[in-house]
Amino acid sequence: MTNTRSDWEQRFQSLSIESRAFINGEYRPAISGDTFECLSPVDGRFLASVASTDEADANLAVEVARQSFESGIWAKKAPAERKRILIRFADLILQNQEELALLETLDMGKPISDSMSIDIPATANAIRWSAEAIDKIYDEVAATPHDQLGLITREPSGVVAAIVPWNFPLIMASWKFAPALAAGNSFILKPSEKSPLTAIRIAQLALDAGIPKGVFNVLPGFGHTVGKALALHMDVDVLAFTGSTAIAKQLLIYSGQSNMKRVWLEAGGKSPNVVFADAPDLRAAAQAAAGAIAFNQGEVCTAGSRLLVERSIREQFIPLLVEALQAWKPGHALDPQTTVGAVVDQRQLDNVLSYIQVGKDQGRN
Repeated sequence: MTNTRSDWEQRFQSLSIESRAFINGEYRPAISGDTFECLSPVDGRFLASVASTDEADANLAVEVARQSFESGIWAKKAPAERKRILIRFADLILQNQEELALLETLDMGKPISDSMSIDIPATANAIRWSAEAIDKIYDEVAATPHDQLGLITREPSGVVAAIVPWNFPLIMASWKFAPALAAGNSFILKPSEKSPLTAIRIAQLALDAGIPKGVFNVLPGFGHTVGKALALHMDVDVLAFTGSTAIAKQLLIYSGQSNMKRVWLEAGGKSPNVVFADAPDLRAAAQAAAGAIAFNQGEVCTAGSRLLVERSIREQFIPLLVEALQAWKPGHALDPQTTVGAVVDQRQLDNVLSYIQVGKDQGRN
């Protein structure tokens, strides 16, 4: 039976929210004792006081991650065993799907139906995909003369840190930690301060699945404190990031200022939809354009925030687009019928409204 809004509200009343950092296999407050308030964009309710980690916590997490890596407790574990544990991790995420979906929706405002049907299953699938790759992507033998042998081996880098955004908290995180763990690295996850709760929760699930202490760590906090500390740390070997182009550039600078760590960036995005007169189905194109900007409250790197339509079909296409947008109506995020939830916070809402005003001021008929 599908949960109703009332069902989800009742689940929230009994929900136990963990809000501490996760280092070396245990939850602990920030070393400084600092916290920040986590408020739900759904209705402004207080969710938790979350540990606000900084450089001291980053140093500790990197130290235990390095120790776990050098010990070989994970990096040297048989590939089949790493695969088994990661598949178990994916299974545990699905077994706790309702709890994680509720946390995801309360924390960043997306519709509960999306959290249930998209975000949590996609996270499990990402982990499972990387787990399955462990015993299917092989090393190579290079083409060499008969008296030489060239081997190409795939080895873990060491300590990998990731800074992930708030729009798809778990999905984006899994795209980083799943392949890193599959390869045998130790990992430190810095979730967005706007949506840290699911990242904190799955740390325990990782431990329950069998990932050893110190291998998977979570540091909630701000980019200018703990994020910067990880980016500048001399013992972080790889840094992965999804977010703005401005911050991506800064992370490259931090890499150069420290140990020239490898930096993997997914930055920016301003994606147009283009509709030409020879499109075979204008109604389908209009529905795709509407979904491209409305899905996930428009909080998507690839959101179709510009629409370029060939002049000859403009008068035919616009009414179809307006009709398609009627299916995307804001509602309470815990209502399973809602297709557009809450914008993540007031700052982001103000930003959106400012662009709407610009559109009105500069609009053309």
